[in-house]
Amino acid sequence: MTKIKFGTDGWRAIIAQEFTVDNVARVAEGTAKWLLKDNNSPEIMLGHDCRFAGQLFCETVTKVMCSLGVKVHLAKDFVSTPMISLGTVKLKKDLGIIITASHNPPEYNGFKLKGSFGGPLQPQYVAEIENLIPENCTVNLESIALDQLISSGMLTYVNLEDMYVDHVKAHFDLDVIKNSGLNLAYDAMYGAGQNVMKRILPGLTFLHCDYNPSFMGQAPEPIHKNLTEFSNLIKNAGNIASGLVTDGDADRLGFYDSKGNFVDSHHLILLLIHYLYKYKGMRGKVCTAFSTTPKVAKLCKFYGIEIETVKIGFKYIAEIMVKEDILLGGEESGGIAIKGHIPERDGIWMGLTLWEFMAKSGKTLNDLINEVYEIVGEFSFERNDLTLKEEVKQKVLANCKSGKYTSFGKYKVVKEEDLDGYKYFFENGDWLMIRASGTEPVLRMYAESNSKAAANDILTESKAALLN
Repeated sequence: MTKIKFGTDGWRAIIAQEFTVDNVARVAEGTAKWLLKDNNSPEIMLGHDCRFAGQLFCETVTKVMCSLGVKVHLAKDFVSTPMISLGTVKLKKDLGIIITASHNPPEYNGFKLKGSFGGPLQPQYVAEIENLIPENCTVNLESIALDQLISSGMLTYVNLEDMYVDHVKAHFDLDVIKNSGLNLAYDAMYGAGQNVMKRILPGLTFLHCDYNPSFMGQAPEPIHKNLTEFSNLIKNAGNIASGLVTDGDADRLGFYDSKGNFVDSHHLILLLIHYLYKYKGMRGKVCTAFSTTPKVAKLCKFYGIEIETVKIGFKYIAEIMVKEDILLGGEESGGIAIKGHIPERDGIWMGLTLWEFMAKSGKTLNDLINEVYEIVGEFSFERNDLTLKEEVKQKVLANCKSGKYTSFGKYKVVKEEDLDGYKYFFENGDWLMIRASGTEPVLRMYAESNSKAAANDILTESKAALLN
């Protein structure tokens, strides 16, 4: 049997290839063994997103868990990752599990683990679970009926959608957004945020808010190249103030201004810190992943906020959020968490916070971005994902590790950092980062400069240098 390894954010694999009922059952058994080590009667929160066969895989996990003595609280219908995390905390369960491959292409599914605190399970515990996964599941799935599990009290169903909507209503003045006169749009990318957004703000312009496990053949990742239809919708409407996008399991976001321009996560992190600190008077430390712009450190210095940089993977941010007073934790890929909610990425929560900022301030998104620019300076960020043969990818990474790259075309390296991947700083403060994806056969390249054209030029020159 294949050895199952958890990546940056859970175990993910191609459905029917490695992501099979048998392998899901194995992972469920390893997880159950881990839960039962120190707890005679553990209980889990379980759900699935909009992906193919989510219900089947949830039923598989349920049968394994219940037969081994773990009570299961199963979400009705599809749910987002933040809904599972919130349910785990509110209902005081020992672990949350969601069957999702997040933003990965439609042929993938996955298995994410959430701690009792409502965020990604700590890496050391994930490693313990990995080591307990058996070669073959010992549970006879065919002999177990869900009806029996319900009647025995081992399985109960939970309405996490109602819980999440009520939680949002308790923490946001939605009337301020509704009565602001702002026309707003939302693209669910056929993902798990669609139902709750229709309930929270029914007056939005909605796109891709239908159940479609194929995602129309596109990875539900909220980056601009996947969102041209949404961008054009905003451009053509002419009266939409802002657009929010969430990924397949709605824990990450993409954001658009009134002209249909994509606003990257670096800008969103800066906007949120600015809003929470200056406008709302909130305090706390900031924690960001290694791939995030140095402009965050500049804004934090301006406000006197402590900042910590961690490896890529929201689990590292969540670990700190549980222990310390954190104002914001965020990463380049659209995963952001803020104080006053769970220590978990939540695309809907972040989008509502930004719309609340616009509604309460009476300012446009670009006005608010300009307020941040006055402190940190203007900048543009671009990313390029290279799908390479494994030997080429490994050669590039080996070159990075050995310090081979002292320049990329005309860009001379003046400083290097390697906390998680390789970050190269150039003479005028511009930078490039190279890192292998933890979940896909991809080499990611990130660049920042004072304009979009300049950032893209760094990517072009660097790609030529890497593949030469």
